[in-house]
Amino acid sequence: MTRRAVPPQLADLLADEFDAADRTWQRSDLAEVFGSFVNAVRAEELAQRVIALVPTEPVDRRNSLRSILAELPVLQRVVNLVEPAQHELRFGVPELTDLRSVASMLNVTPAELDWFADRGGWLRNSTEPLTHYRYLRRPKASGVRLIEAPKPRLREMQRTIARKVLASVPAHPACHGFEKECSAASFADPHTGSDVVVRVDLRNFFSSIGVGRVRAVYRAIGYDYAIANVLAHICTTATAVSALRGIDNQHASLLRMPHLAQGAPTSPRLANLIARNLDRRVAGYATKHDLTYTRYADDLAFSGPATTDVDALLWAVSHMVDDEGFTVNRRKTSVRRRHQRQLLAGLVVNSQPRAPREAYDALRALLHNCARTGAHEQNTDGHTDFRAHIYGRIAWIGETDPRRRQRLLDMAARVDWNR
Repeated sequence: MTRRAVPPQLADLLADEFDAADRTWQRSDLAEVFGSFVNAVRAEELAQRVIALVPTEPVDRRNSLRSILAELPVLQRVVNLVEPAQHELRFGVPELTDLRSVASMLNVTPAELDWFADRGGWLRNSTEPLTHYRYLRRPKASGVRLIEAPKPRLREMQRTIARKVLASVPAHPACHGFEKECSAASFADPHTGSDVVVRVDLRNFFSSIGVGRVRAVYRAIGYDYAIANVLAHICTTATAVSALRGIDNQHASLLRMPHLAQGAPTSPRLANLIARNLDRRVAGYATKHDLTYTRYADDLAFSGPATTDVDALLWAVSHMVDDEGFTVNRRKTSVRRRHQRQLLAGLVVNSQPRAPREAYDALRALLHNCARTGAHEQNTDGHTDFRAHIYGRIAWIGETDPRRRQRLLDMAARVDWNR
């Protein structure tokens, strides 16, 4: 088989990533560089192979990387992420000619822009007061969920990017999470009344997306490398070492590298745009096999007739997911037939999308107790804004059942939220 030529810009991108944090020619540092483009497992594999090919640091990194990449066909998928320079902007995004114009759009000085982008990785070993994120730890069934919430100034910068740059870029039609006029109900509704419903979960969805893939989005929009690079670094973070306590090793390896933060305003839209090619491929497979496909963030949903070959579906989807740089969480894969309760995004879809009866009954009981004893006593989980939390649950249940919503709203109106 003829070896595919490696484009010079790919070697340049890898060399730039290598230089950004003054890394050394070691397996761990090389794995971090490759982790900007491929998932952590593949990044480790590539790093080991590079060290085997070139044990000591070469004099000319760029030319050496170009030669090394030619020997690593497994990395050729990265070539698809390297966008050629665009000559005109797309989707009506604002024109940004240099880093000063980016700083102006984000209402910061050029020096502050560099600080918030943290392109050198200076903050990785800093204590939390010096980082740009607050770390919130939430227990989950298999360990700890880490929410990385940007602090106010960075959050406003990300909101500006989301509003002015990302909002007009279209996601795939199958994508329903965090998109205009879409919801959990619109995600679940196409699967209502199906003979078989299959749910596939993506593991560590946001943290598996590295800075290189984010930069590729901005390059595809039409920005040059320098602009795309700083926007990508504003929208990603490498988790401070002090925040990784209790995180499993596989997830921690992703968090140590620049990634989309679960909690940043830009992350949902960027993740949807980066997953567009996955959506395109999976939707094509679904159409060919008479299946329905939708996605809500890290949840992929399929439905079809009783004759659906579920094993073939799961095999094909798993390979497409892996090829697109994501990982299937096999423990959360579910297959439900018509005689079973079919759940998608927490909604029962056997006859129509609807919150489970037990969720409605539990909220009614909670509101009854709030009215009787006061809201503060019922806030056993310590929500900072308990009223907003309750009304959010009412909105979720009521989205698919107006009668339930009105009953719950009437009960909430009788609650004294100040006691």
